[in-house]
Amino acid sequence: MSHDNLLGPEPVRLPVDGPDADVRAALTAGADLQDAARENPASPYAWALLAERALADDGDPVAAYAYARTGYHRGLDALRKAGWRGQGPIPADHEPNLGFLRALLALEEAAEAIGEEDEVERIARFLADSGTSEDEISGRR
Repeated sequence: MSHDNLLGPEPVRLPVDGPDADVRAALTAGADLQDAARENPASPYAWALLAERALADDGDPVAAYAYARTGYHRGLDALRKAGWRGQGPIPADHEPNLGFLRALLALEEAAEAIGEEDEVERIARFLADSGTSEDEISGRR
């Protein structure tokens, strides 16, 4: 007889000393965002910031989509490495998770800007399934 956890998987919390921490430190020290991303390509946070900048300053949703998709995939890699198995909470109140979540939100925004409606719906479901919301992530930008 199986005794599965009826409450679902434990929330995943990315390590505080991951590549996003290196990017945060570099940016705090005055590094250029492009340089920080180049030196830390595994950082979802760097790619999320590039995507957000492309959406806001550059008005380039295609570049934003590419940056955000890269951050999303780098974030999935980090989540899996941290024990995530494709489902369960990814708390936005845990700062190391924000790089991935911001990349995911930027991907949704860029997808909407280029008319990729299936992607927008998929990401909205992903966010809901991970126990967070667009507002929660936006409020932490």
